[in-house]
Amino acid sequence: MDALPVSLEDIRAAREVLRGIVRETAMEPNRALSEHVGAQVHLKCENLQRAGSFKIRGAYTRMSRLSAQEKARGVVAASAGNHAQGVALAAQLLGISATVFMPTGAPLPKLAATRGYGADVVLHGTTLDEALVEALAFAERTGAVLIHPFDHADIVAGQGTCGLEILEQVPDVKTIVCATGGGGLVAGIAVAVKALRPDVRIIGVQAEQAAAWPLSLAAGAPVALASMQTMADGIAVGRPGPVPFSVVSSLVDEVHTVSEGGLSRAVVMLLERAKLVAEPAGAAAVAWLIESGMPLDGPVVAVISGGNIDPLLMLRIVRHGLTAAGRFLEIAVQVPDRPGSLARLLADLAECQANVIEVNHVRTTAGLAVDEVQIAVELETRGTAHRQQVLTTLRDKGYRLVFGS
Repeated sequence: MDALPVSLEDIRAAREVLRGIVRETAMEPNRALSEHVGAQVHLKCENLQRAGSFKIRGAYTRMSRLSAQEKARGVVAASAGNHAQGVALAAQLLGISATVFMPTGAPLPKLAATRGYGADVVLHGTTLDEALVEALAFAERTGAVLIHPFDHADIVAGQGTCGLEILEQVPDVKTIVCATGGGGLVAGIAVAVKALRPDVRIIGVQAEQAAAWPLSLAAGAPVALASMQTMADGIAVGRPGPVPFSVVSSLVDEVHTVSEGGLSRAVVMLLERAKLVAEPAGAAAVAWLIESGMPLDGPVVAVISGGNIDPLLMLRIVRHGLTAAGRFLEIAVQVPDRPGSLARLLADLAECQANVIEVNHVRTTAGLAVDEVQIAVELETRGTAHRQQVLTTLRDKGYRLVFGS
């Protein structure tokens, strides 16, 4: 096997560079996930890292090693948000000017935080890959040094310091699960962990609607996706980089995918049961633990890789996650347009012990007869079984459901 671009010694050197710069983030045991998985689960809380994600580890490592001439030319980066904040914070700490290209749909809090650290933010394109093309062109025009989000040995080495912390905090760890976008974090963790504990199983997780890694690993080389559509913007990378690919293909045991519903459920679960705020990408490892049902040797460490989430997106995700977990139900029924119809529906819902959140009357929609009204109801339910019970009861009572989800 060819020598890998990053070694354990590189990661140990990066750790020295990062002393006093990054936090050794908390490792939290989680009872709910442990019961679900059937093995002890710990959460590595990189959402509590400076700038809200693990990205400062790689960005600062890379930028600290620039020559004086390179630092004077400034740096440029492309990011959906977390790498942008990592680069901006590292530039502020090192006294380097930074320009960051971000997709036009980047979350507003990530934009504001990046600017708050002093970087010049330019919005370009709709994906990270399009922003990266423009960042490369900017580097060629100006001489600024490109700080790639994942495809550089120093970036991977910096992210790998998270792996050293995992081994120190959970010395008997058997399985590590980690969100995977470009692959820098999982590659760095794999180098650190496999060098010291080759028996540890390392699992990467991608959003199924932005999953370039399974295709690339099957092809034996990085393969670009034709399209992506996922709420997990932090891991929406269309093509793995050659540097992390060489590591992941050699050291990472498996890469799996999770659904959008699974991502939502994981964000809600972390809020409710762990009191942790995670963005969808940051919750991908937990989403896989919830969804997969795959037997795992414990202790298991799931890396919560980022917590930078737009509050408006959080509202939508919470609703989506509650629906995916069977705790939120929207229905519409068509009933005779006469007094008492609404009261009867509400009484029947009360009998089912479904909590009514909102009610809306519609009298002028397609498919309604002159003497009918459509009543749309939003309900809070106690889980999938209860939701199904509500739907079954309404049908048994003769209601014509227009939709129920």
